[in-house]
Amino acid sequence: MKANMRKSLFLAGVGLVLPVAALAQQAEPENLLPPAPVEALPTTSTAEAGDADYDAPTQDSIEKAFDGTFETVQQVDPVVQSWSIDQANALVSLIEGIDSEGLDPEDYDAVGLQGIIAQGASAALDAAASERFVWLVEDMRDGRTPMAGRKQWFVMDPDADRYRSGKILKTALTSGDLGSALDSVAPLHPDYAVLREALAGATPGSSEFRQIQANMDRWRWLPRDLGGQYLITNVPEYQLRLTVNDKIVRTYRTIVGKPGRTATPQLAEVVEGVILNPTWTVPQSIVRGEGLGARVLGNPGWARAKGYKATRGANGWVTVVQQPGPTNSLGRMKLDMPNRHAIFLHDTPSRGLFKNASRALSHGCIRTERATELALTLAILQAGLTADEGVAKLTSGKYTRVRFEKKMPVYITYFTMATDIEGKLSTFRDLYGRDAAVIDAFAKPRVANRSRVTNEQIIVIEDDPRTI
Repeated sequence: MKANMRKSLFLAGVGLVLPVAALAQQAEPENLLPPAPVEALPTTSTAEAGDADYDAPTQDSIEKAFDGTFETVQQVDPVVQSWSIDQANALVSLIEGIDSEGLDPEDYDAVGLQGIIAQGASAALDAAASERFVWLVEDMRDGRTPMAGRKQWFVMDPDADRYRSGKILKTALTSGDLGSALDSVAPLHPDYAVLREALAGATPGSSEFRQIQANMDRWRWLPRDLGGQYLITNVPEYQLRLTVNDKIVRTYRTIVGKPGRTATPQLAEVVEGVILNPTWTVPQSIVRGEGLGARVLGNPGWARAKGYKATRGANGWVTVVQQPGPTNSLGRMKLDMPNRHAIFLHDTPSRGLFKNASRALSHGCIRTERATELALTLAILQAGLTADEGVAKLTSGKYTRVRFEKKMPVYITYFTMATDIEGKLSTFRDLYGRDAAVIDAFAKPRVANRSRVTNEQIIVIEDDPRTI
């Protein structure tokens, strides 16, 4: 068995060796169930409550998880600077051609700028040209869609701090190349360029054009540089990609949240480690609301067969934890990615569901195909484990938390048009109906002074991985 598992890993050519991560050890709470008449389940090496999906510990921000390449800003460049007539005319030309980026030239009022240019160099020209160029920078860097149009989008994009508008403006005027300066804030992901090329062949105003435009903007909502090693999943595509050194090295099918309150939100989080043979702390909505706690206490034999263990807290509430094993609802691994939404990627014992074409079946979390392969691959890449060490920990059947030496970004995205795993530009069903708000935002006047933080309600997912 171990040999087969090793063969499933892509070890050759990775070339990353890091120190072996420390494994968490915690005390075990008292079990309320009476002793089993036969040999009990193996004792786990950690407190199951530590695997709960609520009250998550404070984690590093996504900005800190990139590569540590941050500029210390000593002086903020002003967003109004001096323009020559030639530079202002070049800006007019840039605005008139900005539709190639899926933006609307009318948003930037080239006609009004031309009227000010006709009056000659002046402070009014400096202000008007600077303002319009900064608008272009903001929309290319941060996205044209205001937060109201970004449904269940909870990503804090660091680019406004990394690529400050005043600095981009200064670079543009100093170099004399406005277009290159604007390109320096455009998304780097290859899909953006593919969409831009497709936009050039679409009929302006058509449904295809509007869909391309919306998905180009979604790339601007993300950090310009996603990092050298990261996970990215596109919810409507039901696919997860592992990217190392800018190459997609593995793809995995996924199962995502059902439409409605259990829809999977869009996040950019940090994977701190991987949990092998996880426990599942059952949400109180199931323990109390659905009577699982009473059933576990009233039927110890059934509870043991299902791997459940019960403890009572100081408040008198019963906590039910499903132990590691073949019946565990999280399967054999979950990614350790603390977040306010209680969303994470994990295995599932119901692996036959990955054969379904439509896989919006979960309560919000993302179930991952070949999850043990993914877990061991990440343990090798990010924690320095050898294949033998990883397989030994997995096959031990014991709860094991492998902490990463270098944390890895994970992006949970929503694209209805993107390059598929075969490298072809494809469309995907708008599972949650999120395209309409983005398309509608483009039909309205540009919103200035846009917030970088959504005011949408955070829906804490109480996922029940027992269900489909």
